[in-house]
Amino acid sequence: MKFEHVLRSNQFHLGTLEYLFALADKIRKFNRTQEGLLYLRSLLPHKRAMLFFSQPSTRTFLSFQAACQILGIQTSAIRDPATSSEKKGESIEDSLRTFSSYVDLIIMRSPVAGLCEKIAVLLDNTKSWVPIINAGSGPDEHPTQALLDLYTLNRGFKLHGGINGKTICMVGDLKRGRTVRSLSQLLAHYKGVKIIFSSPQEFKIEPDLRAHLQQAGNINFVETTDFVNSISSADAIYMTRIQDEYDSPDNSLQNIDTSQYNLTYEHLAILKPSCKILHPMPRRQELDIKIDQDPRAEYWNQQRNGMWIRAAVIAVLLGVDQEILSHTVTAHHAL
Repeated sequence: MKFEHVLRSNQFHLGTLEYLFALADKIRKFNRTQEGLLYLRSLLPHKRAMLFFSQPSTRTFLSFQAACQILGIQTSAIRDPATSSEKKGESIEDSLRTFSSYVDLIIMRSPVAGLCEKIAVLLDNTKSWVPIINAGSGPDEHPTQALLDLYTLNRGFKLHGGINGKTICMVGDLKRGRTVRSLSQLLAHYKGVKIIFSSPQEFKIEPDLRAHLQQAGNINFVETTDFVNSISSADAIYMTRIQDEYDSPDNSLQNIDTSQYNLTYEHLAILKPSCKILHPMPRRQELDIKIDQDPRAEYWNQQRNGMWIRAAVIAVLLGVDQEILSHTVTAHHAL
């Protein structure tokens, strides 16, 4: 298995997904014992990673940092461009080309759509090439979030026939939600999957995603404003918040009432007993905190799964994936 960057969810095919899931399972298994944990940390202590996050983040930043630590990688971070030479007028391209001389991996989060791909192309044509991981780029892509979402569904449905044939209901800001965009593209690799996009008209999916799913051919999807019927028929519900950070005085969706799309404790009675409830977080009123105690709530497992799947992605990029899969450790000294 080999890929040079992680930029878009559509770069992954089904075989790649299954490989990454198996690798993540092996990493989390090793992490349960002292021997396994020390083995993982011995793999890449000679490598350095930079987390360049010019857009606010908590979960994504910390899970990537933890993923690096699991593999023994040293990390440095820039979380505010005001502290870098960009404040002096340096272009982000020049900044990142400089940083690539210091590290072996750059993990980027940016409010600018397409920036990660632009930087990857730039570095591909220099002597200081390093892998780039897109940790979220504007409203267009969040590939590792999609991987962890799919990994969560894969684990959750193991006793229910897998992802094939399942109905996934996606709710909320589907227009600007990059997690919805990325996950939908990955779900298109599975057989018989149906996606229900449930949102107000103003938050419908964008035409390019609609066209992509239509071209995929093997996935059925519908768009509806009927929230209650959508969730009652779903095998998994993917809740999202309103992405109001992309609002502007000239283009604001703040005054649209989305309250009828909030998942409440009372809705649990109409959900399937085996339904999985996911949310990429952070949440607001769209997901009732009283649902946290329901066994169908998967979103806390979902957050932790981000650390494992991101460790798997980094292991592939830095070439230790085969070593992990072929290695065995004893079950002694369980943590």
